[in-house]
Amino acid sequence: MEGIQSSCVFSCYYSPKTHSGLLHRPPELPFPVLPPPPPPPPSKRRHRASLKTRTSLPSMALQVRDQQSFLKSKEMLPKIDKSGRFCSPRAARELALLIVYAACLQGSDPIRLFEKRINAAREPGYEFDKDSLLQYNHMSFGGPPVATQSVEEADELLRSDEQVSAIEAEVLSAPPKLVYSKLILSFARKLLVATADKWDSHVLVIDKVVPSNWKNEPAGRILELSILHLAMSEITVLGTRHPIVINEAVDLAKRFCDGAAPRVINGCLRTFVKDHAGTSRAQTSKSKQEVPLEV
Repeated sequence: MEGIQSSCVFSCYYSPKTHSGLLHRPPELPFPVLPPPPPPPPSKRRHRASLKTRTSLPSMALQVRDQQSFLKSKEMLPKIDKSGRFCSPRAARELALLIVYAACLQGSDPIRLFEKRINAAREPGYEFDKDSLLQYNHMSFGGPPVATQSVEEADELLRSDEQVSAIEAEVLSAPPKLVYSKLILSFARKLLVATADKWDSHVLVIDKVVPSNWKNEPAGRILELSILHLAMSEITVLGTRHPIVINEAVDLAKRFCDGAAPRVINGCLRTFVKDHAGTSRAQTSKSKQEVPLEV
């Protein structure tokens, strides 16, 4: 926890210049919203093919993409309880990531920030549309450029992306008690407590597994490193099975990060799990050897 408060980001990931800039951020920033998934840039494909090719191939590609997105989103529709609030572990992990991200930017304690956000008074006249929870998609990922047939089709795709971004911004910035069930809020707090408790020790572990360019630009990798901290803490403290945690961490990276982040996070966590398992076996073997034999 001290590592979060003292360095604002990650106590061993900074050059003196970078750390100085982070340390002198304003102490009270507006509560940030996680960046939306990078939308696929639309492009109008131009080529000298037959009329049949021009009209069929892009449409088929979009139909396949839409069908795949529909099937995937149908599998990951947000789980809503009887009170109309999120009740899936994925929602808790997203909330915990949002809090850790904000804590790093503000240089504050994530637990206190979580409690402050939970108990914050609502603005007069504020109304939250619960229908947006049904439209919120936990599996809305960015992707490669999409070929479109016409300017109108490209504009429609952009409008759809803007609508999705607006829904995500509304949900992620809404008062947590209106969005998440009590069980999910409890799970999110457990994740944050585990992350804060293991922060300093995991900083040293992360330093060994992440690429050097991540360590050289910590301000640009806050989300990626936060995902690693949350995942490692969930494995070591909460005891969640590592395949589940790794899959969730990779999905969070696909959703909120860009570039090769999902692949790098997957590799870092697999290395961490391998080393952690080896350390645990060594400690177990050593403890068995130290147990005195009864005569």
